[in-house]
Amino acid sequence: MKKDFLLEILVQELPYKFIDSAMTQLKSSFEKLFSENALSFGEIKTYGTPRRLAVLVNDLDVCQNTLSKDIKGPILKIAKDEKGDYTSAAVGFAKKNNVELSQLYEKDDYIWAKVEIKGQNTVDILKNNIESLILKLQGAHFMRWGYNSEKFSRPIEGIVALFGSDIVDLKVLDKVATNKTQGHRYSQNRYITIDEPKNYLEILKSANVIADPKERKAKIVELATICANENSLKIKFDDMEELLEEVTYITEWPVAILCEFDKKYLQIPSIVTTTVMSTHQRYFPLWQNDNQLSNKFITMANYVNDDFSNIKAGNQRVICARLEDGVFFYQEDTKTKLIDKFDKLSGMTFQKGLGTLLDKTNRIMKLSSYLSEMLGVSDNQDILRCAKLCKCDLSTKLVFEFTELQGFIGENYALIDGEKENVAKGICEHYFPLAANAPLPNDIVGQIVSIADKIDTICALFISTQDNKKKRPTGSNDPLALRRAAIGVMRIILEKNLKIDLSKLISYSLELFSKEFSFSVNDELLADLNDFFNQRLLFMFEKEFDSNVINSIISSNPLENLSQFIKKAKILTDYRQNGEFNLLKENANRTKRILKDEINQAPDSSLFVLDEEKALYEAINGDFAAPGNIEDYIKSLYTLIKPTSDFFDKVLVMDKDEKIKNNRLSLLSKLNEKFSAICDFEKL
Repeated sequence: MKKDFLLEILVQELPYKFIDSAMTQLKSSFEKLFSENALSFGEIKTYGTPRRLAVLVNDLDVCQNTLSKDIKGPILKIAKDEKGDYTSAAVGFAKKNNVELSQLYEKDDYIWAKVEIKGQNTVDILKNNIESLILKLQGAHFMRWGYNSEKFSRPIEGIVALFGSDIVDLKVLDKVATNKTQGHRYSQNRYITIDEPKNYLEILKSANVIADPKERKAKIVELATICANENSLKIKFDDMEELLEEVTYITEWPVAILCEFDKKYLQIPSIVTTTVMSTHQRYFPLWQNDNQLSNKFITMANYVNDDFSNIKAGNQRVICARLEDGVFFYQEDTKTKLIDKFDKLSGMTFQKGLGTLLDKTNRIMKLSSYLSEMLGVSDNQDILRCAKLCKCDLSTKLVFEFTELQGFIGENYALIDGEKENVAKGICEHYFPLAANAPLPNDIVGQIVSIADKIDTICALFISTQDNKKKRPTGSNDPLALRRAAIGVMRIILEKNLKIDLSKLISYSLELFSKEFSFSVNDELLADLNDFFNQRLLFMFEKEFDSNVINSIISSNPLENLSQFIKKAKILTDYRQNGEFNLLKENANRTKRILKDEINQAPDSSLFVLDEEKALYEAINGDFAAPGNIEDYIKSLYTLIKPTSDFFDKVLVMDKDEKIKNNRLSLLSKLNEKFSAICDFEKL
């Protein structure tokens, strides 16, 4: 027999970022609970609003199945005496498992019992586990509420727990489960009773609550689109996914309200106006066309009534006050040119002990020049101009007030000043990508300055944390978003096909810091930085390639040529199942095991005693494809399989004669160089 199960946790307003995570955690926890208790179930659906989290389980077993289990008892010679009667050991075994002696049977020189294990009722399983399951939810800023010692995101106001039409007798903190919950605060049908789990969504709708976030999100899009169309305006949902997500999780019954502001505020850059509306006030901007912003906007009220006049007036009053600030800051900023703000960066600290933003800007310029030379860009004047201006907007009043506008305002002010379009665009795009999979800088100007800026920031933090490595990025801590910056650097290099040696760039960046702040660059710091980038590389491609393939390539310093890394990963993935390649791998691994230390001395051919030594020496020094041509290079390595195998079969490397032994180790060292040029075969 099966029934539906419903759990609802009624709470005070939850942080919107927690709701989706909590829904995911609840679903996973219930799936695990039912699987561990051998309960079959249908679909598990989770719902969430600012005031409730809910789980609806279809077709859940009423109880566990009765299991028949064969249990092994004592060995036969102990279980029976010489007459063939059961001993006290057998009697004790039967009593322990609640079976008669006549039910025991013999198998493989042991006695066994077939035991029936009665299934536990599902209600009992739910009663014993739900409280701990809820209190195991994780999120930011959990606190203790009232007299409870346990922590939760917000105070719990009620629990609904129904199995079929029956209330499950359980308690969460000080709240006893019932079948009663609350609708929308402004609903005429505020206090409601849930008769059965399957009616949960519809009963809540009758009380003005759309519990399903997907349905609520679709409703917001529908209402906003209708409102925009009725006023012959456009709404750009593609640019507002984050806002749409937030509004979905701060409303239970969304209602679209059209508001407007004075057209005089359209004189400031649209990016300022839209940021104020969407980021600060959670409004949906409306557009006359793709490029022309309208003075109208939509706010989504979480409200049940027909009179929205107070809501509309309040939102219009707030937006005007915010935009008035924007106009003032914009007018003050544009009294001087962007370049005139360059010297002001000297009064702004970059990192404690690592100078000011002016110092950083000067390093970005040097790194940009270095990158231009590395890429063969002869005319780099626009790049250097962009590098010089890229941080100037951080000293403006508008960016000080609205920090998320950094770069965007710099681009706008640069265009007003008559700077070249690619320079202005580079100022904005040098912050790109703004997220792991966000767009990259389009032009070489923005690409170079972006890489320079990010490398400088990463190196700065690693320098400042040499004595306290715990402050470096970890699973829960990422100061200055360094992991995103590293991924951004490598994405630009790979996706824009830039031939940049990251190892050299990192070394040059450290050298700039060394000269400026008089510290010595040590091998450990350089190794830490290279390892940091390599770990990001592993993260970027762990879904595309086997981790063993990536780790084998990382050992051969892929940062020198990231495009080669991709080629190697693809080829090694294809080749690693090949029988001939496996022979190559075995020889490479055997060579590395014998070599304990790196040997720099070249082998002396006059010390060769056996033909197999000579044959291997000639094969190593034969015609080889360049390591950059990976597929051909692997084929060249195949020519080493036979002479290497013959060498290991016939030659004793650790000869009694010290000279012969060392010469053979030198020969294997050269062989190892050939193998390691492609990857570390031990990690494949």
